[in-house]
Amino acid sequence: MTKLIFLGSGSAFTVGANNFQSNMILVTEENHKLLIDCGTDIRLSLYAAGLSYLDITDIYISHLHSDHVGGLEYIAFSTLFDPRCQKPNIYLSKDVSSNLWERTLSGGLRFLDGDIASIDTFFEEHKINQHGHFTWQDIKFDLVKVNHVDNGFYLMPSYGLFFTLEGVKIFLSTDTQLCLDKNKEYYEQSDIIFHDCETSCCQTPVHANYEQLSTLPPKIKNKMWLYGYQPGFLPDAKKDGFCGFVECGQVFDFSSLYQQKLVEKIS
Repeated sequence: MTKLIFLGSGSAFTVGANNFQSNMILVTEENHKLLIDCGTDIRLSLYAAGLSYLDITDIYISHLHSDHVGGLEYIAFSTLFDPRCQKPNIYLSKDVSSNLWERTLSGGLRFLDGDIASIDTFFEEHKINQHGHFTWQDIKFDLVKVNHVDNGFYLMPSYGLFFTLEGVKIFLSTDTQLCLDKNKEYYEQSDIIFHDCETSCCQTPVHANYEQLSTLPPKIKNKMWLYGYQPGFLPDAKKDGFCGFVECGQVFDFSSLYQQKLVEKIS
């Protein structure tokens, strides 16, 4: 049984709400762990879940905003100087990798006592080709290109994940605008969807917001969990046809959903 744990379910700037940024961790029955994104408050959200950098051996990075990569410096230094640790593996798309070191991490990590570091000093990078995937603990993760930030010249590289656990097909959006036309197959094929959802009264154009998601067909909404929301009042998502808003620390065990699928198929 592999569990998905939401270390946090809030937006990038979540603070003071008993919540953290929307980073997740997959934990297998053998206790192998895959961290899905590594934001600035990762040391706090790991601690709140009873974990630490010692548990982090494998990391997936979706894109380069700080709520998804800002905690990598903490992981890098902590694992480098602790003899109990090996280099963590990082899985990411090639176009995300090309900017991870020079434009994101090198300012704080480049200088070591007596040495000039590179990303290879801290991590084993696994770069994923266009339309590619990676495999972790016999689980295949397809990268799903999403529209997050479009500066008018090109899209910021950003990738969700599509994978199967316990016979259940899962689409995890990471950060995206609503891209139903572009990624319709993943919305339709999934048995469960975890989708970021902006709930602020001051909405941005780079995330799907609650009003937009509420217009989706019922067959999509009724398998969709919402996360990445702002602190404060939340609408009644279940009343509006969604599974609900993910809570900080919520654990998803997909074996029960698989059994439900089997019953429906037999019926």
